[in-house]
Amino acid sequence: MVRWGGVADDFTGATDLAANWVARGLRTSVSLGVPEADQLPRLAAMDAVVVALKTRTAPVADAVGQSLAALDALRGLGCTRFYDKYCSTFDSTPRGNIGPVGDALMAALDADVAVVVPSFPANGRTVYHRQLFVGDRPLGESSMRHHPLTPMTDSDVVRLLTPQTVNRVVSVPLPVVRGGPDALRGALRAAGGEGRAYAVVDAVDDADLACIARATADHVLVTGGSGLALGLPRGDGDASAAMPVEPGFRAVLSGSASAATRRQLAAARGSVAARKLDLAALRTDPAGEVARLTRWARERWSAAPDAPVLVHSVDEADGPDDPNSTNSTNGPVGQDGRDAAPPGGRPAAELVEEALAACAVAFAAVGARQFIVAGGETSGSVVQALGVRRLDLGPALAPGVSWAHGAAADGRAYNLALKSGNFGRQDIFTSGWEAIS
Repeated sequence: MVRWGGVADDFTGATDLAANWVARGLRTSVSLGVPEADQLPRLAAMDAVVVALKTRTAPVADAVGQSLAALDALRGLGCTRFYDKYCSTFDSTPRGNIGPVGDALMAALDADVAVVVPSFPANGRTVYHRQLFVGDRPLGESSMRHHPLTPMTDSDVVRLLTPQTVNRVVSVPLPVVRGGPDALRGALRAAGGEGRAYAVVDAVDDADLACIARATADHVLVTGGSGLALGLPRGDGDASAAMPVEPGFRAVLSGSASAATRRQLAAARGSVAARKLDLAALRTDPAGEVARLTRWARERWSAAPDAPVLVHSVDEADGPDDPNSTNSTNGPVGQDGRDAAPPGGRPAAELVEEALAACAVAFAAVGARQFIVAGGETSGSVVQALGVRRLDLGPALAPGVSWAHGAAADGRAYNLALKSGNFGRQDIFTSGWEAIS
């Protein structure tokens, strides 16, 4: 019987959570979208299932409806505990989806209290005195402050969540966590005893996550980034079964404009054949731009069949206000290439997502089978365009990033590494292939 069910608001977050469950010994699969009837038998054999949605910036009613549909499917699989997975940088606005989705899940599961744990220390996300840090900087002072759809100008998680929810939001400070599971359990019980509530729990290292996991062992619902999954006790089994490796050409498709991805692009420069999307061409002849990139990729693969090609939306030198950035329209560049639409035109981010998804399909048609994809929205668009409905996790590349295997309805199968813009080692675009070589 499936023990854990996850509802993730984007595809990279889903694989992030799945990878951490695998690391704790849980056999885990990712369903890309709410699973359909023909997927249920195989999913039912897992210890954990994550449903990957594209709801982070969707209209609230749509995000809530999809999340409840995912919950119903997971309950039908026999799940007894549930994980509401959102971004570890709490990407959301005062009218955003984290609160409404959490409220709906709490009500459906009749939960009195749900912890809020964005912390993922291995990736530099920590919470101390309610303040969310990215590395050594408060969230509101990090590069996330430039995100044009979800600009994070405040670091206080209680203040961020309160406008989004009908429930109370309380804080549990680090001394309580350091007091051990019993002390934390008592604080959470008190929080839920006064009416339905969220408890923002401080956590600055993995031992804190382990304490929170023990204290919430009887909770039907937890919420946060994927870090809390690493606090689970390690099982005895080996959940990392050998992943099939699909022979074929290799490609990196990067739609992220995060600072981390720009550094990864810089590290790949000179080692990987790369082309930047031409925004002007995408506005006038998107099919022609994809055809041009496909011809170029075929030429590169003809000369070096084992070498990856890289198609990207920003250069490492592009800054948040660079008017020449593919993901910019004289406005700030977001973590996944989001920006405002130019007068009379579509946002560059939409064109980039569509172009990279079309590149994935065109590259697959000429033999590409291994993809590293950077950016949450980009990953969702690429995987949906390829027709993949389920991912089985393979070897880890970095905290929050793993290879996965997925098959499409047309019979083609792929190896995919879906990378949040901010995650991954600096050399991931060049060294990431070693795990499947």
